[in-house]
Order: sequence, then C-alpha cells, then structure tokens
Amino acid sequence: MQDISDMDREGLPSSKSLFKATGIAALIGTAVLVTTILPAEYGIDPTGLGQKMGLTMLSQANAAELSSPEPAAPSANNLLALPAGPVWKTSGKLSSDSTTVTLKPDEGLEVKATMNAGDRMVFNWASEGGPVNFDMHGERFNDGDNFTSYWQGRNELNASGAFEAPFDGTHGWYWRNRGDETVTIVLQTSGFYDNISKK
Repeated sequence: MQDISDMDREGLPSSKSLFKATGIAALIGTAVLVTTILPAEYGIDPTGLGQKMGLTMLSQANAAELSSPEPAAPSANNLLALPAGPVWKTSGKLSSDSTTVTLKPDEGLEVKATMNAGDRMVFNWASEGGPVNFDMHGERFNDGDNFTSYWQGRNELNASGAFEAPFDGTHGWYWRNRGDETVTIVLQTSGFYDNISKK
C-alpha cells in the first residue's frame, strides 16, 4: 500500500516518488544492459556474468555469420559443394532396391553399395525369425581390410535411417545371427548408389 506522504492533494504520486521510481528503473535497465545485452550483442562483458551465462557466444556467432563469404553461385561442377539446405542436388542416377538375406544360426553376411563421397541413401531393414547383431560401415577403394564403422547394434529386429557417404567406396551392413533359428532380413534402400551386392 502506498504511503499517503507520497501522494499529492489530488491522490497522484508526488514528484519525489516519481523521481525515486525513475531512478530505480534506470538502475535496473543499466544492470540488464551491462550483464546481458552488451555481452550478447557486442561481446562486451565488464562483469564477467555474460561469459558465465554463455551470452558472449551469441555475439561470436553473429560476428561469424556476418564475416562468412557469400555462397558461390551453383554450377555444373559444384552442385555437391553447395551449403547445406532443404534441397540436396546431384546428377547421379536414383536407385531403389529390395534385398533379402537369409542367415542360419551363427552365420553372417554383408550387403554393400558403391557410393561416391556425398552420395545419399535412405534405408530400412527388418529381421524376421529373431534379432541380429549388425555393423553399418564403409571401406575405401583399394584400402585392404581397413573400414570405418558408422553404427553398431546387438539383438536388433530392425533399423531405419538416412546415410551420406563420407568417402568414395563401398558402404553397407554386416549382419550376424547369434540365435538358434534361421532369420530372414529384408533391406529396402533408395538413393544414389551403384552395384548393391551380397558378400
């Protein structure tokens, strides 16, 4: 409740109370400016609170965005070098396949597709008859027994996703049936790849 001494004869706040409220608002505004706005917008952090709250990273992100060069105009030679966005462009041929793999107990098999760096595919596989272990991986051409593993799973019945080849080579899955019953895996793939094959 407001003190009656802070009111004038007409029931309005006195000049003294207005000056007091204005001063408090100015102090609060200055505190917000120094602790949050300056660190977030301009990277100026006199109190050190902006860095502790992670606000200085916002000014760094803004500066990096402003200093980044304009993207190159698309041409026939740099379609895959365009920045990430909602559209990915390629001159490759679209492939779609359904591949069936049957594994007896303790048997393993590999299915691979030949892909260039940057090529993409979507995939879905499901195992009927029991779960399997799997390793999704890729191998560079002429690189011996070396490989790069992307995703591993144990006792899985299915998996789905999208994949972008990080290098030229063969990319795909190795499944192993550790159960006591024969399982059948049906793999659906669609994307930009060649020569999907079983090994």
